[in-house]
Amino acid sequence: MARPIITLTTDYGTDDHLVAVMKGVILSINPEINIIDITHSVLAHDILDGALTLGLAYKHFPPKTVHVVVVDPGVGTERRPILVAGDQHYFVAPDNGVLSSVYDQSEALYVYHIVSEHYFRHPVSNTFHGRDIFAPVAAWLTKSWQTSAFGEPITDFVRFAIPKPKTSGNILKGTVLRVDHFGNLVTNVTPELVPALLGADGKVTIQIGNGQVSKVVQTFAQGTAGEVVGLIGSSGYLEISVNKGNASRTLAAGRGAEVTVELGEPAIELQPDIPNSTLSST
Repeated sequence: MARPIITLTTDYGTDDHLVAVMKGVILSINPEINIIDITHSVLAHDILDGALTLGLAYKHFPPKTVHVVVVDPGVGTERRPILVAGDQHYFVAPDNGVLSSVYDQSEALYVYHIVSEHYFRHPVSNTFHGRDIFAPVAAWLTKSWQTSAFGEPITDFVRFAIPKPKTSGNILKGTVLRVDHFGNLVTNVTPELVPALLGADGKVTIQIGNGQVSKVVQTFAQGTAGEVVGLIGSSGYLEISVNKGNASRTLAAGRGAEVTVELGEPAIELQPDIPNSTLSST
């Protein structure tokens, strides 16, 4: 039988002992677990960044993977710890919206408010639920897979809408969702909304920050050194990049910056959705 997998996604960073302690707690309960770090560099206290990061990563893991997500500015308050079974994956996290992207992508959802405190590490700290609640619950789950043993089913879990582009005629206005390690600006614009991004006929002009992008390429290297280009990245979104450079610095644009795409024909109209989350530039 394959070893169970637990992934960790946090805003803890790696300079302190926090991540190592969580791993120690997990392995003390089930030493057969294979622990994988997705990232510990989620922007501090940034629930949306955590939701986006997890949403891009979790489906690439095998079925029955348990994903522990700790981006938890409300730690120690009355916000609930939850356990989620979504399609073929499990999630242990605070009920603050950090699983919103998972909710959007899951066809079947079962959400439990974790109340079975005998699975916790005691005494429970008011500032480190990653160690005392989320890590041990995830580890105990891999020994039984009985989600209902951990708490009570709920339907009023917290979720928010990932920001979506707005269209008007041949103008589409999107948003930079995140800036990656290389300074690429990852937007919420997709080729489903703008087929011309995949090379269809029709001019596409992209305005962002203090610059304009008129060249859409298939690979980073198709842009000349220092040139600002657009391309569809591995996540399926339009990214603004500078070949061998940093688009965020070049364009003086960060998360929350508006992206305007002008098309040769009207954009695909979007259906109304629940209100978008607020993004602020960083």
